[in-house]
Amino acid sequence: MSKKKAKLIFKHNYFDIVEEGDYVLCAISGKEILLENLNYWSVDLQEAYFSPKEANKKFKILKK
Repeated sequence: MSKKKAKLIFKHNYFDIVEEGDYVLCAISGKEILLENLNYWSVDLQEAYFSPKEANKKFKILKK
């Protein structure tokens, strides 16, 4: 069974699925994140993050 990349619109406490799929990619690491495990994202940047570690790394990049 092949996995398909989903397309999402990130909201403040949820996300809308624009195109059905199984996963999205982390904006920092490029790791696949299964939708059922997706907990971290940026509404402003419309990016997903694998964990708080990647989200914090992006925050630090933006702060520079």
